[in-house]
Amino acid sequence: TLTAVRKMTKRDVFLTKEDMMTLVMFLPTWDGKLPIPAIIKPKPLWTGKQLFTLIIPGNVNCERLHATHPDEENNGPYHWISPGDTRVLIEHGELLMGILCKKSLGASAASLLHVSQLENGHEENGRFYGNIQTVVNNWLLLEGHSIGIGDTIADPATYADIIATIKKAKDEVIEVIHKAHSDELEATPGNTLRQTFENQVNRILNDARDKTGASAKRSLTEFNNFKVMVVAGSKGSDINVSQVIACVGQQNVEGKRIPFGFRKRTLPHFIKDDYGPESRGFVENSYLAGLTPSEFFFHAMGGREGLIDTAVKTAETGYIQRRLIKAMESVMVNYDGTVRNAVGQMIQFRYGEDGLAPEVLEFQSIKTVQLSNAVFERKYKFDANNERYVKKLFTDDVLKEIFGSNEVISEIEREWEQLCKDRESLRQIFPTGNNKVVLPCNLER
Repeated sequence: TLTAVRKMTKRDVFLTKEDMMTLVMFLPTWDGKLPIPAIIKPKPLWTGKQLFTLIIPGNVNCERLHATHPDEENNGPYHWISPGDTRVLIEHGELLMGILCKKSLGASAASLLHVSQLENGHEENGRFYGNIQTVVNNWLLLEGHSIGIGDTIADPATYADIIATIKKAKDEVIEVIHKAHSDELEATPGNTLRQTFENQVNRILNDARDKTGASAKRSLTEFNNFKVMVVAGSKGSDINVSQVIACVGQQNVEGKRIPFGFRKRTLPHFIKDDYGPESRGFVENSYLAGLTPSEFFFHAMGGREGLIDTAVKTAETGYIQRRLIKAMESVMVNYDGTVRNAVGQMIQFRYGEDGLAPEVLEFQSIKTVQLSNAVFERKYKFDANNERYVKKLFTDDVLKEIFGSNEVISEIEREWEQLCKDRESLRQIFPTGNNKVVLPCNLER
């Protein structure tokens, strides 16, 4: 659904009347009316965003950023409208702009899921997410999404770059080995010579993997189906992409390179005392190119440890959690607002030490605390004497009404005084000017 919703809310996605009618049939909340199409001639076309708007229930307001949103856009001329459509804006239950992805729809603070939960309640929100899945997945059946070997192949220049990077890393490791042999290696503070050597080799090899991964990722286009899934947040990560295309990287057992299992070597296929990358489990091939037999064996060693680890961890954490639950079974909030256990011992004077229900709390920023007096006045004071400013805001008959009544002017004055008082008391509560707070009831929204 995440992959599909990212593809569907792009700017160039249009739906014919037939498609639109097919898809609204999957929406139980549909009221029987189609919105006015975004394009009317030569034939009516609706955008993917319009279809998503039909799914959103209630009066939801939400502003998010797409996963690929560039930071430099935040305070430049593109603050309000993003060229890459990466600023998501939902106003009054209508998706006005932006491409949706895991950041906007996932389980993160202030996401659409969170806002809808607070505004519409859990039942409505559950149906909302069910409807998203049904409609959007049926749209994907019309659009299509597949993945093949073509998506794992980079261009020749990228391959040359990857090979050069790995060669450089291997040369650097050989240099470090030479240094260690000729006693030129300085031990870093708190480490033995051997630990220093291992750390340096590890750093070189991990940098090589990251660098090859970065160049592989750069070579993929917007239409690459791996990249589509990673950007949408539905499956996969940058490291998966780089392992398939560029280089699988160093294999580890117990957080170290593959240890010597035979006498002074990892496998009988290597010479003794070989501390080079290949012998100690560095896989320079990609999954696409295929692993050599010894690489495959080392990879299996690393993977086996991961599997066993997962199984053991599950049992261990499960038992720890059960013991915690059994220990705290009787702890609850009493009718006097305190938190106590079965024998009446006081755990907290107030639940959570503030008595607030966590499910209605959200991160908010108090806008007036940090502003200087001049900026505060410019943003929040309504200056009735400034004629040019007032004429820009109101029509003539509204102006007459405002200036004809003393009550309006005095009410505006009172509001300004109250804002100043509030700012003063807020500044006493937050003397450091920290305007990030956790409070119920989102004022801005």
